[in-house]
Amino acid sequence: MVAGVSTTVPLLIAAVVLVVVVVVSTAIGPASLSLATVLGVLASHVPLVHYHSSASAVANAIVWEIRLPRVVLAGLVGSMLAAGGAAYQGVFRNPLADPYLLGVAAGAGLGATIAIVTPRASFEWLPVAAFLGGAAAVSLTYLMGARTGQRSSGTSIVLAGVAVAALFTAIQTNLQQQHAADLQPVYAWILGSLSTASWTDVRLILPYVVVSGAVLLAHRRLLDALRIGEEEASTIGVHPQRVRLVVVAAATLGTAAAVSVSGLIGFVGIIVPHLVRLTTNASYRVVLPVSMISGASFLILADLGARMLEAPGEVPLGVVTAFIGGPFFIFVLRSRRSQQGVL
Repeated sequence: MVAGVSTTVPLLIAAVVLVVVVVVSTAIGPASLSLATVLGVLASHVPLVHYHSSASAVANAIVWEIRLPRVVLAGLVGSMLAAGGAAYQGVFRNPLADPYLLGVAAGAGLGATIAIVTPRASFEWLPVAAFLGGAAAVSLTYLMGARTGQRSSGTSIVLAGVAVAALFTAIQTNLQQQHAADLQPVYAWILGSLSTASWTDVRLILPYVVVSGAVLLAHRRLLDALRIGEEEASTIGVHPQRVRLVVVAAATLGTAAAVSVSGLIGFVGIIVPHLVRLTTNASYRVVLPVSMISGASFLILADLGARMLEAPGEVPLGVVTAFIGGPFFIFVLRSRRSQQGVL
C-alpha cells in the first residue's frame, strides 16, 4: 500500500500541474482573451459534454486552431523527450544519458538538412526526412555496438553512438557548406521551434508517442531490475540485452518522431528525470510516468517563454531549454563529483 501511495501522489500532482500549465499557456498570447473565454472554448470541444461557448468565431479560432495545437504539440514532444531520457538513463545506468546519446540528433539533423537543400523538395517532407535520419542513425549505432560482442555492458553502443553522431554531423556540415543559401532554414530547424505547430503535426507524431510511451511504461519494472546490475537481473529471469534493445528502440522511435516536428530541443531528457528523482524517488515505476507528465509541462512552459521573452518575436525553443539545461547540467556534474568525493 505504501508503494502504491508513493506512486499515486506524484502522478496526481504532476497531472494537476499539467492541466494548469495547459490552460495558462493557452490563455496567454498576443490577442487578449479572458480565462473564462478560453475555458469555454476548450469545454465546447470536449466530447460528450455538449457545452456551447459564447466566444466569438475569432476567439474560437485563436484558441482551438492556433494556440492549443502548439500547446498540445509541445506537451507531446516534451513528454517523449523526458521519457526517452529516463529510459536511456535506465538501460545504460548513466544518469547523464539523454535521448540524443545514440545519434538521434545528428541523424535527424542530417535528414532535415537533406530535405531542405534538395531542389524541388517540399517542406512537408522535412519531418519525414528528419524521422528517417534519426532512426537510421540509431539503427547504425546499435548494429555497430552489437557487433563488438560487448552488448552486456552497453559501453560499446554508447561509443558507437559517438562515432555515428560525428559521421552524420560531418556529412551535414559538408552539405551546409555546399548550400550556403539554405543555411537559414537549416539553422532555424536545428535551434528548435513550434511556431508552425498545427493539428496535422499532432496527428503525425501521436501514434509514435503513444506506442513508444506504452512500451516504455510496460518495461519500467524491468528497468528497476537493471539498476541492481545485469548479472543480478539475469538471476531473476530478466534478459538485459532484450530489455535494452526493446527500450532503446521504443525511446528512439518516439524521440525521432518528436524532433521531426520540433527541431533539436536539448536538455529536456536530462533536466526532467533528474528533477523527478530529486522530488520523488529513483524507482522507474515512478520516474518514467511522472517524467512523461512533467516533461510535457516543462516544454509547454519553455515554449511559453520562447513566445513571450521577445514578443512579438520569438526566441528559438532550443535556446530557451539550453539556457535552463546548461547550468542544470553543471549542477548535476558538481553534485555527482561531491558525492564521489564523500564516498
